[in-house]
Amino acid sequence: MSLKQKTLDLKKRMHEALQGGGVQANEKQAAMGKMTARERIVALLDPNSFFEYDLFVEHSAKDFDMDKKILPGDGVVTGTGTITGYPVCIFAQDFTVAGGSLGFMHARKITKIMDHAMKLKIPLIGINDSGGARIQEGVNSLAGYGDIFYRNTLASGVIPQISVILGPCAGGAVYSPALTDFVFVVDKISKMFITGPEVIKTVLGEEITMEELGGARVQAEVTGNAHFFAESEDECFDQIKKLVTYIPWNNTKKAESFPKKTPNTKLFKIEDIFPTDPTQPYDVRNVIRSIVDDSDFFEVQELFARNIVIGFARLNGQTVGFVANQPLVLAGVLDVDSSDKGARFIRFCDAFNIPLVTFVDLPGYLPGVDQEHAGVIRHGAKILYAYSEATVPKMTVILRKAYGGGYIAMCSRHLRADFVFAWPTAEIAVMGPEGAANIIFRAEILAAENPDEMRKQKVKEYKKKFANPYVAAAFGYIDAVIDPNETRRFLIHAIEVSSHKDESRPMKKHGIPPF
Repeated sequence: MSLKQKTLDLKKRMHEALQGGGVQANEKQAAMGKMTARERIVALLDPNSFFEYDLFVEHSAKDFDMDKKILPGDGVVTGTGTITGYPVCIFAQDFTVAGGSLGFMHARKITKIMDHAMKLKIPLIGINDSGGARIQEGVNSLAGYGDIFYRNTLASGVIPQISVILGPCAGGAVYSPALTDFVFVVDKISKMFITGPEVIKTVLGEEITMEELGGARVQAEVTGNAHFFAESEDECFDQIKKLVTYIPWNNTKKAESFPKKTPNTKLFKIEDIFPTDPTQPYDVRNVIRSIVDDSDFFEVQELFARNIVIGFARLNGQTVGFVANQPLVLAGVLDVDSSDKGARFIRFCDAFNIPLVTFVDLPGYLPGVDQEHAGVIRHGAKILYAYSEATVPKMTVILRKAYGGGYIAMCSRHLRADFVFAWPTAEIAVMGPEGAANIIFRAEILAAENPDEMRKQKVKEYKKKFANPYVAAAFGYIDAVIDPNETRRFLIHAIEVSSHKDESRPMKKHGIPPF
């Protein structure tokens, strides 16, 4: 056979393999409002940048007449490409081929591209759309999942790992996304759960739809398993493209710098955003937008635990991770979910050399039987642990309330923040004025002719002494009390001078976080 004939044979084989499950299966995928695996890769990556590998891999199963079935690519597409010029490794499960089920060779293709990503030190993106383990392959399917989970763990903190749920992701398959850094979901398309509605109905007698059980909105709002929620696949891909510009390729690098831009102070002016009434709520995201480049704040987990805000922005062109209490929701208190949310983000930023800026305005941890029984002690300790463990530059700005354990937990000087600034509106104390006055001046209040009037007087007295940043500043716990309009300038300088920060930790195999 001549070279020309062999080339024609190659092209024929490629054409057949690239059809995936065939015309009917692809049409069925489209009817569900879903792109095919390759269409998704093409939509996400830069034009003409995708190079596919292992196109001709075949499954090795023989039982249950599997030896008579041809599964192109064994139901998964793998390769490399670029996103806005950044190199990435990628895999996309092909639901048109055996429902994207994971068999031995399917898993081998995924672990191979994962190993490639680790070796090349570039981000890994996994697009999940699978019916789960391929039952016909038995324990080999389970072995495949185990090999993937192990590599997810090895890669954690070394390269960014992004999971995109664009179809069902059930049973053991859900644990790979759970081990990665960011999970993206799309409304009405993404489904994640350990046990499906049928199993729940059989075992517990409860009836629930797939959407109610593990749909995109549930994962983004209720469980916190998803970090980004989109209305369409195209919107989801735009979110991924934006995220990639904020994070580095691996843990030995820093995120790429961009030309610096000034904030939009016409739309976001601190005087208009921040209320003069210390009891009035405000949107802390607008405070962030008032100081960051181009007023562009890329929020993470926007729909979950909204009493804390996390996300990326740039200061003077450099990527910065923001953690901020949100006074609009539960007065910005820390609770079980917000502690988990904040701690995980802090650890990501620390692993990938992204400086942290913390905005503080909270009355403390959320009290109540529900929180205590849900383990607020254990969960609340996670954010303390994350901040204490982090060695990246850490800057804290106390905007208003910083009471009790909340003051300590939100990257205080005592957890080794590098710079702590406070606005003149800052209130730093063991507890709020009302509660403190009731304890400190209890005897005087009870003995007074007019207890209510005495209580008001003592609250006022307490506020005068502690509802300001100067007591903490007198002890050196605050580096500078600053004009709010100077916040951007102070933060940019702090980041610049700490860019070569070198801080070590005691030698150990690893710490033991309060998981």
